[in-house]
Amino acid sequence: MSPAARFRAEGFGGIVQLARPAALVFVDRERARSLGHEGGERWQGDASFPGTRLSAPLEAHLQLTNRCEAGCRGCYTSATPQGLPREDDEARWRENIDALAKAGVFHLALGGGESALLPWLGDVASYARERGIVPNLTTSGLYDEATLERLVGIATRFGQINVSMDGVGPIYEAVRGLDGFARADRALVALRAVHEDIGINAVLTRRSFEDLPALFAHAKRRRVSQIELLRYKPAGRGKKEYEAQRLTDAQAERLLPKVLWLAVRHRLRVRLDCSLVPFIVHHRPSARLLRWLSIYGCAGGDHLVGAKADGSLTPCSFAPTVDAKIKDLGDYWNEAEAFGAFRRWREAEAPCRSCEYLSLCRGGCRAVSLHVTGRLDAPDPECPRVRQHRLTEPQAQPARRRVPLPVLS
Repeated sequence: MSPAARFRAEGFGGIVQLARPAALVFVDRERARSLGHEGGERWQGDASFPGTRLSAPLEAHLQLTNRCEAGCRGCYTSATPQGLPREDDEARWRENIDALAKAGVFHLALGGGESALLPWLGDVASYARERGIVPNLTTSGLYDEATLERLVGIATRFGQINVSMDGVGPIYEAVRGLDGFARADRALVALRAVHEDIGINAVLTRRSFEDLPALFAHAKRRRVSQIELLRYKPAGRGKKEYEAQRLTDAQAERLLPKVLWLAVRHRLRVRLDCSLVPFIVHHRPSARLLRWLSIYGCAGGDHLVGAKADGSLTPCSFAPTVDAKIKDLGDYWNEAEAFGAFRRWREAEAPCRSCEYLSLCRGGCRAVSLHVTGRLDAPDPECPRVRQHRLTEPQAQPARRRVPLPVLS
């Protein structure tokens, strides 16, 4: 690690941002000093890390616009061709980025709606770079040739660009309710021709789950840098589709061995959405496998925050807004009750309270809990352990299921 790498001091030491490989590395005070960094006031107190909140989130998910012409039936933001009546413009988003840079945020995840429709998207990405923040982008690819040409021209301003592709051919249409696979694939090919860090975002549904082998094979043919799997969330228009689209209980329990097999077979880097952690830890994976997967549970209001198109602050993209704007993050972050249930995961109910993976999982997906139970702080009702807890004695433990470690040659 180079002393020139970006550094943010924390009470335990600090966080070093690397460009190659792209990573955030947590280091203690001794290691930070060896790299030429000092912590100032943040190093005045105890250096212990456990239980210590970070001084700011690591990343922010920004919904630059709620405008999108696709009309996907499960859209989690209920995007429309008109967008919201009052959306932040380019100047306001620059101010928002200033606030995030001042707080020490490392990454931006830019989305929508469809941010590629914004003529100033490239300027905002460049501005984030100037302020020391890496901008990443998720795009549907569902737009005209002129928009795609403009996006291709600014692609290298982003760290990672992922194209949303929930399945191949008819599976895509079955999930999204529209025939958009060819256009999404066209965008994937065009972007990959000019940028090496192009991936696929795939929302898992009960229909697309069984077709994952075809999607992985397609990703391999397109030479993508990664495939990111996301859980179907009950938000926006997706609330109406939730029961029909969510993974079955059996599929959720098969997720880990299926993904491991596909990742090794196709030699693809796979990222897993934070809300999938309950399905992963159900198998009681080893520390070695968890490091290989690089997974972390619900980080809303902690490692990440979100913002709606009007700048309203959220703990994550799928959660209700809080009484603050993204530009006010620096002040709101340190309020005693900031982000509510998202930060009270240590107070989890059974069976989460006694689960050895609580500090990793943090009680599962709060968007799902809110939709199903009406409470943000309820244990994730789709977690296999939570389901079994409801059917058996509270002290009962699920049978250990052994999952082979991937072997990468």
